[in-house]
Amino acid sequence: MKSLTLITGLVLTASLSFPLQAQTDMKQKGFEQVARLWQPQDGTREEMEQFCRENYISDPTEREKVFQRISYYLESIFGYYGAMSVRLDWNVTIDNGPLLPIDSRFAAYSPSAHFSEDFYHNKLAFYIALNFPQLSLAEKEALDNNRLAWAYARLGDTFTGRMPASIRQRSAQVNSDAEMYVAAYNIYMGHLTDRKGKKLFPENMILLSHWNLRDEIKANYNKGKEGLEKQRMVYEVMKRIIDQTIPKEVINSGAYDWNPFSNTITAQGKPADATPEAGERYQKMLNNFNLMQEIDSYSGHTFIDRNFNHGMEVGVDEAIALFHNFMSAPELKEVGKLIRKRLGRNLEAYDIWYDGFKLRSNLNEEKLSEQTRARYPDAAALEKDLPNILVKLGFDRQRADYLASKIAVDPARGSGHALGSPMIGEKSRLRTRIPAGGLDYKGFNIAIHEFGHNVEQTLSLYDIDYTMLSGVPNTSFTEALAFMFQARDLLVLDISDDNPEKDDMNLLDKIWSLYEICGVSMVDISVWQWLYANPNATATQLRDAAINIARAVWNTYYEPVFGTRDETILAVYSHIISYPLYLSAYAFGQIIEFQLESYMQGKNFATEVDRIYRLGRLTPARWMMEATGTPLSVDPMLTRLREVLKKK
Repeated sequence: MKSLTLITGLVLTASLSFPLQAQTDMKQKGFEQVARLWQPQDGTREEMEQFCRENYISDPTEREKVFQRISYYLESIFGYYGAMSVRLDWNVTIDNGPLLPIDSRFAAYSPSAHFSEDFYHNKLAFYIALNFPQLSLAEKEALDNNRLAWAYARLGDTFTGRMPASIRQRSAQVNSDAEMYVAAYNIYMGHLTDRKGKKLFPENMILLSHWNLRDEIKANYNKGKEGLEKQRMVYEVMKRIIDQTIPKEVINSGAYDWNPFSNTITAQGKPADATPEAGERYQKMLNNFNLMQEIDSYSGHTFIDRNFNHGMEVGVDEAIALFHNFMSAPELKEVGKLIRKRLGRNLEAYDIWYDGFKLRSNLNEEKLSEQTRARYPDAAALEKDLPNILVKLGFDRQRADYLASKIAVDPARGSGHALGSPMIGEKSRLRTRIPAGGLDYKGFNIAIHEFGHNVEQTLSLYDIDYTMLSGVPNTSFTEALAFMFQARDLLVLDISDDNPEKDDMNLLDKIWSLYEICGVSMVDISVWQWLYANPNATATQLRDAAINIARAVWNTYYEPVFGTRDETILAVYSHIISYPLYLSAYAFGQIIEFQLESYMQGKNFATEVDRIYRLGRLTPARWMMEATGTPLSVDPMLTRLREVLKKK
């Protein structure tokens, strides 16, 4: 008879001495999961066996009743944890005045730190694991259309490992520290000078790295020589951030003028001593890695495995293969030639963000900003207009009012994000940076993206059939809807596009955007693989490795298109500091977006969004089949690209 070795060193036979020898697969799974989780402080082997005998629910009707009660309780618990967290990190996240030292301390506190520990102590975790055990990915895929079975399976994902409260609390501290570092990484653009000492940017322009710096590069296409000079200056700033030679004195400060080309600073026209940041960026990454290693020892899986196989429910090797196949496509060279022709010059590294295929790239961004500032002088104005935005996207007035009533808008210190709630009755939160003069076009574009997340968060919470199915398979799927909303930002501003080449241009834009995000995703994954291979690395060693990885990815996938070697730009994303391994979600999100948009051709956008985003937290493969009837693949994009290139 097969035996199971407990983490306590005890051995439990498969029959568990139950009087009924014929155990069902699900019953056996529950027994085995309890055996894996049970520790000496929980009781003896005999006490564990007795617990299983007394608490297993054999009657299906009773099981469903218990499931509904557990769902209600967990929604309440996680919901109020979420509500407390919103208030605890409010002053760190929201732009409502100067930060006080005490703010970061409260933001670092995690109300849910002891949840898991408490639930093992009171045996509720064992009760849930026994009756609703975790299923493998293959077992979930076999559930077909049985929604209740899917809901049971998601409850089964709740208690699969044990981690001390001290680690959970430290996790909150490390994450808060990284987020605060990123949120305060502003560059005072009006204090940058070129090689001749000339200032190119407005005095009051302050841009957050990397998001706003990237968007400033995008905004300067089709602006002649001055736009090109600005782009090159921004790229110099990015390179200084990546290699950490950026002076500390110019981070989140306008006290000095800075020439990023020579890397010198001046104060009131006089040279000043500069202190390079040296390695703080990479130390934040190391802090995250060290934390994840501790968590690994309790979960039995690496962070890479947890993120992909268990979080995204897509294998890391599968993700890498998907990115490799796309970035190796020979058609990308032809797209590069098109961009080179449109620019009238050779490609430069920052042209991974070429924005010229979009209609908006031919519009005056300052005029767009005048329009958005007038409409949205503050967060309250944007929140009031949310129903009207939804109507313009195709929702009827009643449905628009319903969805918008469950979303609040907050002015963010950082670039912005969407924060969902796990509990009915609490609002999801749209957070975007709103300057004193009102929401500029860059901020509006980001806000529409975040609004897409909020709509998903509302649909998949309020309109789902089972609480445990609330949400989407993984973050890629909410990113897909956010991208779809973002692509319609000009429609919201009542700007139409009658260009007969619109669809072809949109496809080229999506292809180039995916080309860029696949590269930075590969860097993100490779850096974490390097960390696991070099667990005792210093911040300096990590910096050098990250730069070398960025160069290697560039040389493999971008040099054939750009014609330049050893560029480091792929390492600039701030996500690798505060949201490690999240970038792949954007890449998958863009692939999903393309398939959803293709499916929705000729259909009502709002109606389909309403239907699709109530599917809930199925597996990625199952969700895509139910949403569109097709599996997830880059092949449809490349096939369509070949059709477009034939016309050029």
